[in-house]
Amino acid sequence: MKPNKYYKKPGQISYRLARIASFVLRKRWFHTKVVRNEVRKAKGAFVLIANHQCALDFVNLIGLTSRRMTFVLSDAFYQTLPIPHVLNAMHPIHKQQFATTPSDLRKMKEVIHQNQGLVIFPAGLMSEDGLSTPIPQSTYDFLKWLGADVYVARSEGGYFVMPKWSKKVRPGKTYMDAFQLFSKEELAEATAEEVKRRTDEALLFDAYRDQAAHPVLYHGGEDIDGLENVLYRCPGCGTEFSISCREKRKLVCSSCGFTANSDAYGILHDNKGRTLYPSDWSREIFRFVKEKLRLHPEEALCTPATVCLVDKKHHKFAEAGKVQLTLDRMAFTLDGILHGTPFHQSVSLASLPMLPFSPGRYIEIQSGSTTYRCFPEDGRMAQKFINYVKAFFEMRFPEKATSADPVPASTVASIAAVNQ
Repeated sequence: MKPNKYYKKPGQISYRLARIASFVLRKRWFHTKVVRNEVRKAKGAFVLIANHQCALDFVNLIGLTSRRMTFVLSDAFYQTLPIPHVLNAMHPIHKQQFATTPSDLRKMKEVIHQNQGLVIFPAGLMSEDGLSTPIPQSTYDFLKWLGADVYVARSEGGYFVMPKWSKKVRPGKTYMDAFQLFSKEELAEATAEEVKRRTDEALLFDAYRDQAAHPVLYHGGEDIDGLENVLYRCPGCGTEFSISCREKRKLVCSSCGFTANSDAYGILHDNKGRTLYPSDWSREIFRFVKEKLRLHPEEALCTPATVCLVDKKHHKFAEAGKVQLTLDRMAFTLDGILHGTPFHQSVSLASLPMLPFSPGRYIEIQSGSTTYRCFPEDGRMAQKFINYVKAFFEMRFPEKATSADPVPASTVASIAAVNQ
């Protein structure tokens, strides 16, 4: 097989090193139990699509087959990893999230033309609240366009090992189910609706309901310090940014005294023992934001923020200046000083369903090949900005909404019970 300028097979040595490192992490942190692995026997070209529960999901994928697969990564993640030489030798396809160029498409298609394996995370972003992040609607057409066998790698438990809102790792058992979703012949015959339905059924998840269905203990699983940055609105009185974490296992509202206690499995309970899933609490916050913006679509968010840009030489984000960050239903606006000179940038929301972010810390705004990592003066604003982005997207494209379904009855009941 002769590679061309659009495809380079991952280097044997670098891939082996990555596989060894991943094996160590799987054993030390994830305790991965593979319940099924149909990828191991995959022949010819294939696409492996995976759900995204935590930052190191890829360590549970690289060992599924002895074949060297090509991974699709976000450009910001790729540029800031401290192992550039090893990563470059693995020849991943790095691209801006939610913005795929013709060159990106050509590279991915070439992997298939070369009868190799391509790995993608359709949701793009890992979960911050135990719920799947939106899958862009273009994903389903993209799978049909690739025209290869499609396999799914569905992981469970990774969210609790490395919660997005925490800096801590909580080792414990995780599960991996890898199976064929479509043969290329089935994919060619399937309607777009069938591709969407089967893909969503395979990838979408609610980590807290999965945990409740078959509980797993994680080391320090009751420690919810940081979760208050996601669940920033009190379900009791509706006050924003009044929730704080106390004793590492209690979320308490300073306004009305509402208290939620975490059990050893990371699930919340109020003072009367009633269960409150954090995923349900998050759904309710988003429902409130969406209804508020429906009634007041002209509303905007504004905050002072520090901006960092990628330092490609040192493979990290470095401070570039300070701006006034504004979000309305059409665009982000950054006004301030970067690198000592006046700066103004408007970034259209266009068809963005979501943005990369870290709860309580920053959001990332992408414009062309530039990523602006913005740290709001009050880090708790990061999640609120993200909820506004998602709500504005669903208001512009209701047919593409992934979270437009009514909040489940159990969710409404649990929230309402707290208010009684």
